[in-house]
Order: sequence, then structure tokens, then C-alpha cells
Amino acid sequence: MTETKSMIAAAKTAENAGLPALFPSERHDHAHCVDQALAAAEDICAERNARLTPLRRQVLELVWRSHEPIGAYDVLAKLQREDSAGEDGRPAAPPTVYRALDFLLKHRLVHRIESMNAYVGCPHPDSEHNGQFLICTQCGNAAEIDDPAIRHAIGEHARKIGFTIERITVEVSGLCPKCSANHAG
Repeated sequence: MTETKSMIAAAKTAENAGLPALFPSERHDHAHCVDQALAAAEDICAERNARLTPLRRQVLELVWRSHEPIGAYDVLAKLQREDSAGEDGRPAAPPTVYRALDFLLKHRLVHRIESMNAYVGCPHPDSEHNGQFLICTQCGNAAEIDDPAIRHAIGEHARKIGFTIERITVEVSGLCPKCSANHAG
């Protein structure tokens, strides 16, 4: 079986096993996805006594509008198109966007995709974890997994050689199930 066919088979196997689809399907209700992320962010910020200001909320919404990672300057451009003002009433500027993204990162509401210098919404903001990302090189969508076995293997190898880990981010490039199927067909 070719690698593409095995990826498609794996995606179908995951669906049939009742595992969540990591990449959005044609039937994906993205508005509901965004609403859930914003509601979770409000709850988490309330629990942590952190201010989810209107601008921070809007930046989070812009990140969640797509499953494709978005860069800070793309967020800024969208804010400016939507005529959003910063907290001081002036038009949003790069430092404002970076401060909002830093806040969202600190509270685990978004992740930074290092290789793309871009951000993606975190589907598990209520739990401490290290993201492992599957990034489609064709459509640009990204999916987060959190496999403890991967985390453990990295930690164990680092420990054996005396390396102190500060942060773990694993990024894997390839084709999502939809692009794999299109590529195979």
C-alpha cells in the first residue's frame, strides 16, 4: 500500500473508531467551532482572573476563523480592514497585535507554529500540554495532537544526554486526508 493510501486508510480508520477528525471536513460547522473557542477563552480567563479585552477576543477570533495558521501581520491587516481600534482607541498597530498574541499564548489559547511564524487556536486550552502539529503543505491547515508517548520519548532521550528541555514543539509537514485523497485521485 502506498504512503498516500495508508494515510487515507488511517484517517478513515480513525473516523470509524470514533476518534475526532483533526482536520475539518466538508460538514465542519466552523462558526460553532469559533463560538466554542471564544466561550472557552472567556471561562478560562475568568478562572485565571485574566482580562480578555475586546481586542484580545477579536485577535483570538481571527486566529480561529480558519484552521490555517495565521501570521501576526495578517491578523493586523484583518483588524485594520475591520476598522478595529486598540485599547487606547487608536487603530491597531503591530505592538498591539503582538501583545494580544503574547497574552493568548500565555493563557494557552493559541499556539505558535515556529516554522511558519504563525498562530493557530488551541483546541485544549484548559490543559497543560505540548502541541504536536500536523501541517498540510497543500491547503495550509494545521491540526494539533497531544500524544503522551511522543512527549515521553523526547523527554527520555533528552534526559539520557543531559539536555534540559525548556519547551517542546513538534511540527510535521505532509498532506491532510482531503489533500491526500485529491493527490491520489
